[in-house]
Amino acid sequence: MNLAAIQSALSDANLDGWLFYDHHHRDPLAYSILGLDPEAHVTRRWFYLIPAKGEPKKLVHRIEAGRLDTLPGAKAVYSSWQELEAQVETLLDGQTKLAMQYSPRNAIMYVSMVDAGTIELLRGMGKQIVSSADLVSHFEAVLTDAQLATHYVAQKHIDEILAAAWQEIGSRTRSGGTDEYAMVQYLQQAMAGAGLLWEHGPNVSAGPNSADSHYEPTATNSRSIRNGDFVLIDIWAKLKDDPTAVWYDITWTGVVGREPSEREHLIFSTVRDARDASIKVVQDAFAANQPIAGWQADDASRGVISAAGFGEWFTHRTGHNIGTVLHGNGAHLDNLETHDERLILPNTCFSVEPGLYFSGEFGIRSEVDMIARKGKAEVTGRIQTELVRV
Repeated sequence: MNLAAIQSALSDANLDGWLFYDHHHRDPLAYSILGLDPEAHVTRRWFYLIPAKGEPKKLVHRIEAGRLDTLPGAKAVYSSWQELEAQVETLLDGQTKLAMQYSPRNAIMYVSMVDAGTIELLRGMGKQIVSSADLVSHFEAVLTDAQLATHYVAQKHIDEILAAAWQEIGSRTRSGGTDEYAMVQYLQQAMAGAGLLWEHGPNVSAGPNSADSHYEPTATNSRSIRNGDFVLIDIWAKLKDDPTAVWYDITWTGVVGREPSEREHLIFSTVRDARDASIKVVQDAFAANQPIAGWQADDASRGVISAAGFGEWFTHRTGHNIGTVLHGNGAHLDNLETHDERLILPNTCFSVEPGLYFSGEFGIRSEVDMIARKGKAEVTGRIQTELVRV
């Protein structure tokens, strides 16, 4: 935990403090931000206050009195619920406007960890509780230069592996055939050989399976890949031996042994243009040093697809934050599933991946990753401009 940085951020946001609260590991963000053991045995409620100025304060149960001992600050203890409430009032004396892992109307559920009853308790004490969403982004999603460098290493490997995989599909279909799961195994072997780690997948979807945006082939459900098929490949990985490494996550589409149909070309062009519109609005904002929220980047791509008449088939957000976990704790590019008001911050990484899915027919998603820095935002790998032909 970087106490000085947190207190500086609280002062900049005109907040009196950041109140952390947990019971039975309901708030994994608290453990990550505070540097607590995520495997610790926690059976009783604890509170930890970081004020904008002054020393932090702890409140723990007597039978778990050492639970926050790794953190700085004075400690108070409780046993009964009456004592707990009295001690919380004492803990927060002089503090009015407090950030917590809370989101009004659960709008950004990724940070909405505190239960409604606790919020009610604090409001009953006259406290104004505001969302910690942007604070969480600052301390969870902002990456170091060394971390960003690991993203580019993964990017180089994955771009090369994916290009080879398309050629492999073409070769196999011309000489006996292959299937989705066999190509998943091919990609996994290539990633393992490059020293990469992946959590599941990757995803190789042929024909109508590409219209299922979360389809995953297995040995038992795998579809053959044949000459004339439409294929989607979604692949993601990071460096295996570095726990601070950042993921790289992309999706490409193509056709086997033929030219794309007019409809496939139209859908791909629409998705590509939507992707590029989102990229541009982010790049323009950073070049002008103007703030941009996740929902605004989503609107840019969604507007292109809606204007083309395909809005109902774009059924997910435009992109997600990327960090040491694949779906990170920073701003997502989303004004569909959530209204994500979190700002896209410098030194963060995120995907841009609009898609259109036509059940029983095919689906197209075009996914790139971007890294934003102060005054600049860029795509980190190869950019697909037309459907792959193999």
